[in-house]
Parts: sequence; structure tokens; C-alpha cells
Amino acid sequence: MKISQLIATIFAVSTLSFAASSIAADPATVNGKPIKQAWVNYIMKDAQARGQKGDNLKNAIINELVGSELAYQEAVKQGIDKDPDLIIASEIGQRKLVVNAFLADFMKKNPVSDADKKAAYEQYKKELGDKEYSARHILVKTEAEANEVAAAVKKGDFAKIAKEKSLDPGSKDKGGDLGWFSPAGMVKPFSDAVTTMKKGEISAPIQTQFGWHIIKLNDSRATQVPSYDKVKDGLERTLQQRKLEKLMLGLKEKAKIDVPGATK
Repeated sequence: MKISQLIATIFAVSTLSFAASSIAADPATVNGKPIKQAWVNYIMKDAQARGQKGDNLKNAIINELVGSELAYQEAVKQGIDKDPDLIIASEIGQRKLVVNAFLADFMKKNPVSDADKKAAYEQYKKELGDKEYSARHILVKTEAEANEVAAAVKKGDFAKIAKEKSLDPGSKDKGGDLGWFSPAGMVKPFSDAVTTMKKGEISAPIQTQFGWHIIKLNDSRATQVPSYDKVKDGLERTLQQRKLEKLMLGLKEKAKIDVPGATK
């Protein structure tokens, strides 16, 4: 929690300086309200973890908290703390803090092991397969449009027609170019077509859940598998997410949840 960011705009209103000898159990009060030592300790720990140092760090933190307290007290006087939306936001924010702490504690107690990551890497290599492909495609809505495009690309420039006709926003501006990909990364009708094509061949219209595709195979090669070191962090995040999803599914299965009017 970057508390210093939240109150940076009011830092200038407090220009007090504190001598070390004046810091008691609570290092300051503002109109009789204490600036708690626990707050100072928490913010200092966070600041030091982010590399902030210096003899004046504690005094700077106290200064910020004093400025924050001045603004807080004035906000309370004006009744801003009673604003319904602010109360709801505070409740939601508190719940998020507790939930995030719970999930972080769960991951600390259930870490992803090196063996888990290496096993996931082997599965990743298996899913990639031993061959990858480079292709262009043109995506249209109907079979009739696909037949028209199929006839046009036999006579014209595939990339130019893709820019004019394709509905795929990810490849349209690149002339339909999909780059290098593994068949596992494509929907089955598309990958089935690509893996049976020859270099330079243009497919007949292929239907998927996205529409109708005309595919041109540019080339194929042995799969270029990234090293374990390059993907291990991503694999760890994926495995962590799976653990959390399993945790939440288990909690849901054990819970009694009633949502009136919801459809199953």
C-alpha cells in the first residue's frame, strides 16, 4: 500500500520537524488525535522494502501522516466520511485487502515447486508439437463471401485482399499474416487444414466458430521451443492461477450460495 502516494498532495501543508528525542510511544498528535507509532512502523517497513533510506525517513513519514490527519479531520468536520458511496468503497476496499492477504497466505503455504514447473514445461513442449507453421488468412462472415475471396486470391495479391476483406483485427492490417504458430494454438478445423497443406498452397474455405477462413501456407519448420529459463516465470504464474482456481472452486462447492433470479 503506497500511502505516501495517497497523501503526497497534502504533504506541503505540514512543515513540522521532529527531533528524535520528542518521539514518544505515539510520535505526534493533531488536535489531540494520535499519529500512531504502528502506522509509522508499517509505512517505514514498506518504504525500506522499496529501497528508500535516509536518516530523515521517519520524520518524513510523520510529516506525511500529520498532513493526512489534518485533511482527514477537516473531511470529517464536513461530513465527507458519511458519504454513502465512500462508505461502500471503504467496505469493498477492506474486503479486498483481507481477500488478497488470504490468497497471498495460501500461495505462501502452497508454493509452486521447481518440479511442478519442470513438469509443466515438458507438457508445454508436448503441446507445441514438433512442427510449427507460418500462414496468412482471410476471415469473412459467410460461405458465399469465402467462395468469392477464394476465387479472388487465386488471381490477385493475397495480402492486399486480406487488408481489404478480412474481419480479423489482429492480422488484417498485416495482410492476414499470423506469424509462426503451433497447431495447438489454433482451433481444430484451422489447424487440421494447415497441417495438411503444402508450402504456398491456398485452402478452400474453412469454417470455424469465428467464421470462414481462406488460408495460405507460407512455410513450416521444426518447432522453436523457448528455453526453460525463458518461460519458467510464466509457467509459475499459470500454475499459481490454477492453484487459486482450484481453491476457489473447492470453497464454492462447499458453500450454500443463493442468488435469487439467477439462471444456472
